[in-house]
Amino acid sequence: MSKSSKTVSPPETPPTKPGKPYPLGATFDGEGVNVALFSENATGAYLCLYDTADPGRETAMIPITERTDLVWHIYVDGLQPGQLYGFRVDGPYDPQAGHFFNPNKLLLDPYAKAINAPVNHNNDWLGYDYEDGEDDRHRVMSAVDSGPTMPKSVVIDDRAFDWEDDTAPAIPMHRSVIYEMHVKGFTHQHPTIDERIRGTYAGLATPESIDYLKKLGVTAVELLPVHQFTNESYWGYNSIGFFAPQNTYSSSGMNGEQVVEFKQMVKNLHKAGIEVILDVVYNHTAEGNQLGPTLSFKGIDNRAYYHQVGDSPDYYMDYTGTGNTFNISHPRALQVVMDSLRYWVTEMHVDGFRFDLASALIRTDEEMGNVSSFLDTVAQDPVLAQVKLIAEPWDIGSYHVGGFPVQWSEWNGRYRDALRSFWKSDEGKAGEVAVRLLGSPDLYDKGRSPANSVNLITAHDGFTLNDLVSYNEKHNEANGENNNDGSNDNLSWNCGAEGPTDDPDINALREKQKRNFLTTLLLSQGTPMIVMGDECGRTQQGNNNGYNQDSEISWMNWHWDDKQQALFDFTSALTTLRREIPLLSRRKFFGSEQVSFLRPDGQEMTHDDLQNPGTHCLALFIDGKRVEEQTEDGQDIGDEQLIWILNAFWEDIPFMLPKLERKTASWEVLIDTNVGQVRPSVKPTKGGQEFTVAARSSVLLRLK
Repeated sequence: MSKSSKTVSPPETPPTKPGKPYPLGATFDGEGVNVALFSENATGAYLCLYDTADPGRETAMIPITERTDLVWHIYVDGLQPGQLYGFRVDGPYDPQAGHFFNPNKLLLDPYAKAINAPVNHNNDWLGYDYEDGEDDRHRVMSAVDSGPTMPKSVVIDDRAFDWEDDTAPAIPMHRSVIYEMHVKGFTHQHPTIDERIRGTYAGLATPESIDYLKKLGVTAVELLPVHQFTNESYWGYNSIGFFAPQNTYSSSGMNGEQVVEFKQMVKNLHKAGIEVILDVVYNHTAEGNQLGPTLSFKGIDNRAYYHQVGDSPDYYMDYTGTGNTFNISHPRALQVVMDSLRYWVTEMHVDGFRFDLASALIRTDEEMGNVSSFLDTVAQDPVLAQVKLIAEPWDIGSYHVGGFPVQWSEWNGRYRDALRSFWKSDEGKAGEVAVRLLGSPDLYDKGRSPANSVNLITAHDGFTLNDLVSYNEKHNEANGENNNDGSNDNLSWNCGAEGPTDDPDINALREKQKRNFLTTLLLSQGTPMIVMGDECGRTQQGNNNGYNQDSEISWMNWHWDDKQQALFDFTSALTTLRREIPLLSRRKFFGSEQVSFLRPDGQEMTHDDLQNPGTHCLALFIDGKRVEEQTEDGQDIGDEQLIWILNAFWEDIPFMLPKLERKTASWEVLIDTNVGQVRPSVKPTKGGQEFTVAARSSVLLRLK
C-alpha cells in the first residue's frame, strides 16, 4: 500500500479461498461469499469488513491476491447476508495521467445490491487534500481515512424473497399508458396511508396507491431514479449504485431490507396488472469531475470507467452537464451496465427502462453515432428483448429523436414542442401536428410502429401541466440559484395573469387548455406518458426545475378542490375511451386510404392548407371500415368512423360534418373539451350539417 495509506491489524481474519472471477460483486452461496472486483490498472485490492452494529468500525481488511482476467477475487467462508463491506484499491495517484487510486478511501462495490446508509457528501470522501493550496491539477493525495463515515455495501441473499406466481403483465407498448412518478413524492402526503410508510416502496404498494392508478387507467408506472443516488438531488439523477435500490425509500431498513420491500412493491403492482419501468441513469455517476468525491468507480479504475479529455486525462468529457460521462465504450464499464439491466429484470422483475440522456450512452471518446457497442449488445440480449426500452434521445450537444434502433421507443420531443406551439395558437404548426397525431411516421415508419413514439406534453424536468398554461415565466427562486436554472423554452402563454387568479374567464381557459392537452395526448397514435399530478392539476408554483425540491413544491397534494376532481375524472374517462376504441392505439401506422385531414368546410385538406401559417383548425377523419387489423387478443379492431377536430383558433369555428350514406346515421359527440366532459349529453348531428367547435377546444365524434 502507499506510504500514506491507513493500515489496520484486524482482530480476526475469517478463512478465505481463491474464489472465482465471476460473477462480479459479492455473491452469497449459503456457506460464504465470493467477492470479485474488476480493476485493470490497480496494483492491489483489499476487502474490508465492517461491524453491522457499529458501521464505522472496520473489523477486517483482507488482501485480495488472486487476479484473473484483470478481476481481483476471493472467497470468504462463513460470511452471511447483512455483512457490511467495501474495497480499498491501491495503485498510482497520478491525476495528470488520469489515475486517482487512494487506498485511504473506502469504495462502494459497483455491484452492491444494497447500501446501508444515505450517501450524503462528506469532505472525508474526497481523494485529494481539499485544503491544499495547489491548483486542481496538482492536488496531493488525501491521507484521511473515509472508512468510518463512508456508507457500506451490504451482502444480500437473492434467494430470500418468495415471488410466488408473479408474472409480468406484458402489456403491448401500443396499449400502454405510462405514468411518470416519484416514489417519495407520490405518497408522502397521502392522508390515508400509514405515516410510517408514506413516501416509500411500501407506500406505493398499498391498496390506496394501486386503486388510484387503476382508476386513472394507467398501465405502467415509470419511476424517477431508484438506483442508489447521492442525496443532494430530490429527483435522484446522480446514481452511485446501479444494482442497489435507493435506501431512503425503504420503510423497513437499509441493511438489505430495501431489496425485499422493492420486490414486494413490484409484486403488488403486477397483481394489479401494472408494469414497473425504471428511469435509469447510466450516462454519468455521482462522482462528478476531478474535484468530486471518490466513492467507487473513480478509486477502482478511473481510466476504465470514465471518458477523459484526450490529452488531459485528469479532466472528464462532460456530455451530461454533471461533470463526467460513464465510458461504456470500455468493455468492463459496458458489462456493469448490461449486468445491472439484466439484474433488475431477472431478480427485481421490472418491466422496462427509460434511459436518461441516452445519446450519451452511444458516444465514444471521439464521436457519437448510431452504432455503438452498447446498442449492439442490447440488440442481441435475450433478456432485454422481452422488456420495454425507452430512450431520452438527446444529451448536451446532440438531438437524436428518431435515430435509435427499431426495438427502442423514444421520448418524442418533437411531439411535445409541436403540440405546445399549436395549442398556444402559434402560426405554421398544423402541418407538423398532423404528422404527430398519427404517431410520427416521419420518424418511426422504418421498421418501427406508432408505439415507438412516447408522446409527452410535460415531464419531470419542466412545468407541470397546470403551470404550463398558468405562467409566462419560470419561478425557480426556491432552488437557490437566482432563478437562473431551468429552461426558458415554450413560455409566453399570454395567460392573462401570472399564476393563481380569481378571474373566472382566465381560470376557465386554463382548465380547457389542460383538457385540450390531455385529450390530444390520449387520442394521438403512439404511447402516451402522463406526469404525476397532471391529471389533477398539480402545481409547482411556477417552478420548472424542481430537481432539489424535496418539499411541498414537488410532492403530490391529495387535498383537491372540485375543479381538480373534475380534471381527474375527465382524464380517467379519456383512458377508458382509449382502451375501448382500439383504433385510437393501433399497432401499425394508418395508410393514406384510412385517414384524411379535413378543413372546416368539410373538404380534404391539401398540402398548402396544412402548411398555411394561418391554419389553426384541422380535423382527422379515421375510417375504421378500411382498417383490417386484429387486436393483440385476436379480435377485430373495429369499424368505427371517427372525426377528431382540434381548434386552436381564438374564435368558434363552424365545421361541416361529412355527408353519410345512411340517412339514419348521425355523428355523436364522445369528447368535448369546451364543456369538459367525455360522452356529454349532446344531441347527435346529421351528416352534411354544421357543428360549431368552440374556440380553443377539441371534439371527438363517432358515427352512430
